[in-house]
Amino acid sequence: GFFQSYAVEVDLKDASNATCLYADWMMRFLITYESNNGDYKTTTLNLSSSVTHNGSICGNDTQAALVAVQFGEGHSWSINITKNNKTYQGDFITLTYNTNDTAVFPDAKRKGPVTVLVKDPLHPVQLNTVFVCHNSYFIEAENTTQIFWNVTVQAFVQNGTVSKKESRCPADTPTSPPTVPPTVANVTTAFTTTLSPAPTTAPKPVENPDTGNYSLKSGNKTCFLATLGLQLNISQDKPLLININPNTTVADGACGNTTATLKLNDGNSTLIGF
Repeated sequence: GFFQSYAVEVDLKDASNATCLYADWMMRFLITYESNNGDYKTTTLNLSSSVTHNGSICGNDTQAALVAVQFGEGHSWSINITKNNKTYQGDFITLTYNTNDTAVFPDAKRKGPVTVLVKDPLHPVQLNTVFVCHNSYFIEAENTTQIFWNVTVQAFVQNGTVSKKESRCPADTPTSPPTVPPTVANVTTAFTTTLSPAPTTAPKPVENPDTGNYSLKSGNKTCFLATLGLQLNISQDKPLLININPNTTVADGACGNTTATLKLNDGNSTLIGF
């Protein structure tokens, strides 16, 4: 499926009404839960259009900053951020999801809030520097996958102004040299020396997706095999077809005694879970 998710913006003010912490990001959660008949299912929990940030605090030299958001039917997420003389860093991330939300967990065997606590894996950021991560990154713990993208965060903001200096996440680091943008000179040369006339045939329709072979291992034994082609048909103003390229898609997941989960990540903020 393809799910709608909303951005969250938190702009905390200190006693003088100056910005002390700024955060703007998008996130969603994949959660595996046990159903009434004993099967395990994976569902997607998205942020709703209405998000509150009650309990968020600026922090100081002796107290950690806290970004806390509440959304949907009893769900919440928070991260506390600590600092030393030169850097600040996320400490623990707390996700609480409520299986009483029947729209997300229609047949959950266990009812009520479930809390997952995980250590923030990202590196420290220099003070007076804003952390930016456009590409998606994932944190997995206790049958949940937390997915983040389009992240902009600065804790312990100085002088009430978010810094222009950026610290980028590893996912945003290019793995190959950037393409040289065309200039008038090299475009003209290309046309006069190498380009043939443009074809007059109509553009090709989207072809069927290539077939990929995906597998998971438990120890040294293969426990999950899948051979399939994947195409997403996204309903919007203009229908959009996306073929999942097996050559750039990474398979992850886990096998258990009664359930197995396969996650396919195409590297372009698309995560598909089986």
